[in-house]
Amino acid sequence: MRRMETQRKRWPSLLWPLTAVVANLLLAYAVYFVARVAFLAENWSLFREGLTAGHLAELFGGGLVFDTSAILYTNALWVVMVLLPLPMKELPAYRTCCRWLFVVVNTVALAINLCDAVYFRFAMRRTTTSVFDEFRHEDNLGGIFLTEAIGHWYFFVVAAVVAWVLWRLYRVPRLEGRRPLAYCLTMVLSLAAYAPFSVAGMRGGWTRAVRPITISNANQYANRPTEAALVLNTPFALLRTIGKAVFTVPDYYGDQAELEAVYTPLHVPHDSLPMRRKNVVVLIVESFGREYIGALNRSLDNSTYRGYTPQVDSILALSTTFSHSYCNGRKSIDGMPSILSSIPMFVEPFFLTPASMNHVSGLAALLAAEGYHTAFFHGANRGSMGFMAFARATGFQHYYGREDYESDPRFGGSQDFDGAWAIWDEPFLQYYCAKMSEMEQPFATAIFTASSHHPYTVPEKYKDVYPEEGIEIHKCIRYTDMALGRFFRQASKQPWFENTIFVLTSDHTNLSDHPYYMTDLGGFCSPIVIYEPGDTLRQPGTVEDKIAQQIDILPTILGMLHYPKPYLAFGIDLLATPKDDTWAVNYLNGIYQYVKHGHVLQFDGTRTKAVYSLQDSLMQHNLLQEATAATPADSSLYRLRSSLPQMERELKAIIQQYMERMTQDRLLP
Repeated sequence: MRRMETQRKRWPSLLWPLTAVVANLLLAYAVYFVARVAFLAENWSLFREGLTAGHLAELFGGGLVFDTSAILYTNALWVVMVLLPLPMKELPAYRTCCRWLFVVVNTVALAINLCDAVYFRFAMRRTTTSVFDEFRHEDNLGGIFLTEAIGHWYFFVVAAVVAWVLWRLYRVPRLEGRRPLAYCLTMVLSLAAYAPFSVAGMRGGWTRAVRPITISNANQYANRPTEAALVLNTPFALLRTIGKAVFTVPDYYGDQAELEAVYTPLHVPHDSLPMRRKNVVVLIVESFGREYIGALNRSLDNSTYRGYTPQVDSILALSTTFSHSYCNGRKSIDGMPSILSSIPMFVEPFFLTPASMNHVSGLAALLAAEGYHTAFFHGANRGSMGFMAFARATGFQHYYGREDYESDPRFGGSQDFDGAWAIWDEPFLQYYCAKMSEMEQPFATAIFTASSHHPYTVPEKYKDVYPEEGIEIHKCIRYTDMALGRFFRQASKQPWFENTIFVLTSDHTNLSDHPYYMTDLGGFCSPIVIYEPGDTLRQPGTVEDKIAQQIDILPTILGMLHYPKPYLAFGIDLLATPKDDTWAVNYLNGIYQYVKHGHVLQFDGTRTKAVYSLQDSLMQHNLLQEATAATPADSSLYRLRSSLPQMERELKAIIQQYMERMTQDRLLP
């Protein structure tokens, strides 16, 4: 009897190391739960629409799958150190080392998630490893981080409290006083018991049919792409994108001829008109979303809507705009290839992928071959955001940055630096105008402004002119709008003005205070404005009832110039394309959004998940099931039912063309 009691006491002690591991990993789950709650609270305005308690439970439940994978990966070294069959592990110093490792690893994971909670409102997706390439040339991030750290001090309190709790509640996996053979056997058995659970958790499932989960798997728990970020966690997103191939070619179309018949990015001119040798000026205005522009929002409720762009509104009265216009990405580095090379962002920013080494052209290279003089302007340090590399790769002959501005004695030098990113917009746009007046015509230039950007400040002399209002970016939008007005007034005095096509757009959208612009599609609403002062044929202030996107800018400009040669662009010539054939595409958290025929289709790469009417501005009514079951008696839904297969075929063709050409280096005609 005494022997049996001794054995019963002994077995719990044998299980204690594995029990302690499980108990501590449950603490890690609590850390990720806190991180997800903080992420939701910080971005509540972006998630609250249609969020019920039941669906929130579904999102958090789905998050456990991704948390499990991240926790097991990040704590793998700690588990091995704890369960290794080495008697030295029972030394106090070794135990303390393990304790520190566990607390530090999981506190860092929390910190990464909290940082992403702040960054998410700009990128609208979890951060991946591409962020390191995106910001590797920046030397001003310290000040930006410090500003955000002060503004979000409460996250430091959360991290400190969680770290203290982890230290206090950590369970030390002791197994003292055992004979060496029994000790080793216990540890080996513990590792053997832990291993299959660990592998299954890392992969996201048990069966052999389960492929290791990726970022896109989060969409199975989400009702809309934005919600996928709430399911994911940032350590998982980083781990899953380390050294991974970005582009995978789907096999939607086995027949190349059929693929080309459905969609091709190859443009062949169909007219023989002589080329117009007009200047081209492309203004890419930082964060200048459609939401802020009064003239583009007349249909919104006048009791709640306020415009912030009186100067741009006056330009729009002389320009051509479009009833629906979108950017093709949510970052600055997405906007550059979309606007200047007609390459959208699918999966990751093009210029941060291996495909950036492909042979690629763009507006500058195409026009330079026709005798144009080309230059790119960006008021930040040379190399910032990789823009200089992109400009050179796509054929810009000259690049003008902060250093060039400061060396020009006609302007204010380093005193005009905003202290964070670049030269203030007002003086740099004047510099831009002056430099173009020194260029031989015809010229093609582009500028990327910077002031309407985090940390959302305006020059000291304008702080009383543009005080805080609405949300923090609004004062910056007013300042940049003023700077654009001054630019156009100065440009109108130049001899090249009447012979110039101006295009104004934004790189992406930014902070929002209107529900319409917080939806999956609304977050991509950017202006696309074509202003041709010397045009006497087109009615001033025309609003084309068409769908426009950034990748349409290049082919539209080339169409206006009657460019005579074949070229490759993923967009279309807006002015030469009938309304029903215009479309837009973007990618958000593993979902492709395809806009056409008054609807937006959401496709996860395998199947259509949702379809919404563009009239349903808050995207509240998924019409997919209704359309699938529609009869001829319901004419509108029946028409939608008829068009959905074709929309899906077209989107698949766009995706396959993109992936094939990226992986096969076929970005030239």
